[in-house]
Amino acid sequence: MALLYKDLSTKIYDGIFAVHRALGPGLLESAYEICLKKELEDTGLWVETQKSVPLVYKGIELDAGYRVDLMIEQKIILELKAVETIFPVHRAQLLTYLKLTGCSLGFLVNFNVALVKDGITRMVLEQH
Repeated sequence: MALLYKDLSTKIYDGIFAVHRALGPGLLESAYEICLKKELEDTGLWVETQKSVPLVYKGIELDAGYRVDLMIEQKIILELKAVETIFPVHRAQLLTYLKLTGCSLGFLVNFNVALVKDGITRMVLEQH
C-alpha cells in the first residue's frame, strides 16, 4: 500500500527530529545525510541519496552534475544544509530540483540551528 504524503511527511519530520536530537548542530551536512538516511530506512521508507538529476535541454537529457541529497519513495526531496543562514538561493535550489524531478513536495532542512523545527522549510510545487 502506498503511503500518503501526510504519512511520509510525519516519518520524515520524526526522522529529522531524531537525528538532530542525537547529533545537535555543528556537524557537516554529510553526517546528517547518512544518519537521516538510516533513520528513515529503519521506518521502512525507500531512500536514495545523492540521486543524479538530469537537466533536459532542447529535448536532450544532460548530466549537469545536479544531485538531490535525499529522495524519499521517489516522491519527496530533502535538501539538507548545515549553514549559519538559509538564503533565497537555497530555496531556489530546492524548487529547481522539484521541477527537474517532477516531485511536488520537498523539505529544505538546516541542521545548524538550536531547534531543528526552526530549520525546516516545506515547499510544494504546483503541477500544471
